[in-house]
Amino acid sequence: MELNALTALSPLDGRYGSKTAPLRDFFSEYALIKYRVIVEIEWLKAMAAEPAIVEVPAFSDQAIALLDGIADTFSVADAERVKAIEATTNHDVKAVEYFLKEKTQASAEIAAVSEFIHFACTSEDINNLSHALMLKGARDGVLQPALEKVIARLTELAHELADLPMLSRTHGQPASPTTVGKELANVVYRLRRAWDVIGATELLGKINGAVGNYNAHLSAYPELDWENFAREFVMCLGLTFNPYTIQIEPHDAMAELYDAIARTNTILIDLNRDIWGYISVGYFKQKVKAGEVGSSTMPHKVNPIDFENSEGNLGLANAVLRHLAEKLPVSRWQRDLTDSTVLRNMGVGFGYSLLAYESCLRGLGKLEANPVALSADLNANWEVLAEPIQTVMRRYGVANPYEQLKELTRGKAGMTRETLHAFIDGLTIPEAEKARLKSMTPASYIGMAAELARQI
Repeated sequence: MELNALTALSPLDGRYGSKTAPLRDFFSEYALIKYRVIVEIEWLKAMAAEPAIVEVPAFSDQAIALLDGIADTFSVADAERVKAIEATTNHDVKAVEYFLKEKTQASAEIAAVSEFIHFACTSEDINNLSHALMLKGARDGVLQPALEKVIARLTELAHELADLPMLSRTHGQPASPTTVGKELANVVYRLRRAWDVIGATELLGKINGAVGNYNAHLSAYPELDWENFAREFVMCLGLTFNPYTIQIEPHDAMAELYDAIARTNTILIDLNRDIWGYISVGYFKQKVKAGEVGSSTMPHKVNPIDFENSEGNLGLANAVLRHLAEKLPVSRWQRDLTDSTVLRNMGVGFGYSLLAYESCLRGLGKLEANPVALSADLNANWEVLAEPIQTVMRRYGVANPYEQLKELTRGKAGMTRETLHAFIDGLTIPEAEKARLKSMTPASYIGMAAELARQI
């Protein structure tokens, strides 16, 4: 069966392939091979630039241009050639080494030092740097920009709806009012912090040989400061140097990134469920798109499918991300191979996250607040003003303020303005305070909500 969007095993490459396509540049098999090629080339160039490695003279501009060109123009056909070599070697990283020797054999200058391709390296030296660069590129170029759009849209809504009063619910029951904008501002603040943590997570790399001690390096060049050489090389790739490793870079930094993304996704799960609930009680309406169908049998339905899809994909993303975070830092002795197959699924966690962000953003774009429903709910719950009344009573030394309001309001439906005003009139507090309390409505009792929403 020919592989295409209809026959793909994973929906990330099938049904949702067009939406996850930007991640292919970072997490496909082609991308992994390309980043391995980049690291191998940069390592060879670094040795040529080091005077102490006299057997690799400084490269000419032409040689550097040839090497850079191999990386810059690396194609699917090139990747297929690497895979063809791998079919013989049965080793993916060694196949990259042989590929580079093929591509540079016409250059006498590079061919003369071809045995310095992959010099003193174990496969993990190349792989850990490749994986770190893949994650960095996908995070900075795809995932964070997508999340930033969600944050920007939520910020817009927080400002637009800053003054629109809304009944809060704690434990599902009516509680002190807020505004729609303030509730969205709460999420904006959480997501901004989470976005910063994702971006600030350092991605580590190492290139210290078979067990992390520069054994092979020092056997060939005992006078060279290999630790400093490795540090400068890793840092020149835009990564943070890890000086202490076994054969593999321990993946702790990767785990930190996956955890940071998963925590961010959990915030969005919370948002999706809340908005789903607000839609269900009529606080939000959804813009109708011509031609769309909500139900195969109930023509009237306008379902909150974007938020449902987002929630489902966030769950899938977190299942993968958390497994990556828990498994990858664990390796038997100096290494085992269990990380290898798991690392090939980095893009899965990113893919489902990206789908979820885009679904959430699409849903946010369809939302319209429903002031009529919001107002009706507030006006049906005058008992929420028990809080300010008993608080003012406390200020003026009225005995048992909480207990008096509890007796008046707790569990009693149909509380009205008139009932509360009659209670206020009987209080021994200043007349000005009585007037101020009687001027309050559920819609006006919002504290700093509007101001806080506008400040976000």
